[in-house]
Amino acid sequence: MTPAPRTLYDKLWDAHVVVPETDSAPAVLYIDLHLIHEVTSPQAFTELRERGLSPRRPDRTKATMDHSTPTLPAGADGKLPYASAASEAQVAMLADNCATHGIELFDLQSASRGIVHVIAPEQGFTQPGMTIVCGDSHTSTHGAFGALAFGIGTSEVGHVLATQCLLQRKAKTMAITVDGALAQGVGAKDVVLHIIGVIGVNGGTGHVLEFRGSAIEAMDMEQRMTLCNMSIEAGARAGMVAPDQTTFDWVANTPRGPRGADFDAAVAAWSQLRSDAGARFDVEVHIEAADIRPTLTWGTHPGTAIAVDQPIPAANDAADQKGLDYMHFHAGQTLAGTPVDVVFVGSCTNGRLSDMREVAQVLQGRRVADGVRMLVVPGSEIVKRQAEAEGIDVVVRAAGAEWREPGCSMCIAMNGDLV
Repeated sequence: MTPAPRTLYDKLWDAHVVVPETDSAPAVLYIDLHLIHEVTSPQAFTELRERGLSPRRPDRTKATMDHSTPTLPAGADGKLPYASAASEAQVAMLADNCATHGIELFDLQSASRGIVHVIAPEQGFTQPGMTIVCGDSHTSTHGAFGALAFGIGTSEVGHVLATQCLLQRKAKTMAITVDGALAQGVGAKDVVLHIIGVIGVNGGTGHVLEFRGSAIEAMDMEQRMTLCNMSIEAGARAGMVAPDQTTFDWVANTPRGPRGADFDAAVAAWSQLRSDAGARFDVEVHIEAADIRPTLTWGTHPGTAIAVDQPIPAANDAADQKGLDYMHFHAGQTLAGTPVDVVFVGSCTNGRLSDMREVAQVLQGRRVADGVRMLVVPGSEIVKRQAEAEGIDVVVRAAGAEWREPGCSMCIAMNGDLV
């Protein structure tokens, strides 16, 4: 009997089910890679200690410091300017926990440190076909490699540390196909904001998104990571792109990816990680790339995405009106030319080298306007050093913007980088 066609998500799910799902109980899903940081891990390690447990697979756990770490350098006294004693304590606890349990840590002295969702792909830890979790919502970033990656809560961090497994209900599937060539100046961030504007800020709830089509295939890995990163902003459980030669080339150039015969065998397996012809998705969305313009949001959530030259629509409900009032906008207004107070470039969405290069192109020969504050925060130490080797930091500073140390910075603003 010919097996039924399966989606990419079906294949990854089936390959990792330890105990199948039933009406009364979720499935037990094996986790290939567990990424941890200083904010959502301390309570999990405390629970392990209280129960007399140890991490089951410390070799499949990687740690970094990013959420509450300062992006300003140490002062004359050699001390980092932590926003609070609690932030400093979180960093110290992560170091202690990793040392105790033999977990590899990219600490603040590491030449490879940075935001968890930037350094894992950089190092080659993120690979096609994996299940990947982290106590952070933007874990969906790793789906760009054809992995099933999603964020988990602190109690689940403890479960994965103790068992290398997770209880999960299988999600629904949504295929989002973007065909055609993107216009000049339109990037992955515009694409995903446009998608969210189409399906709604809750449109992906309960679904895993698969991004497909010629426009997606033409993207490099950094663009695909931006795309999958923001799946969560549509309410989705995860987002993914089927791996291809672009993916394989990225992994081949990482320091910790497979090598030689192991790499060849991996590519042979990874090449099968595509949705079969005729595979059924619960929802299918088709978008023409030509319809996507540089995109912004006018309100207080990503579902208010519109093209930069498109008038703000009339409020549909009280929430929309509240957003308009909060932003001091009105229906019919266009966002182009709107004055800004603060500009932030960075995070796991847009803190990679291609983002730094684009910033330098925009700032070259220009000055940040009076009264405007601009922070440029590389996503990792590797990004920072390469950008500095290219003189990007010089361009940024000459324009009157701040060039910072790697970290999550204003995205979550736990480290003192506040508006």
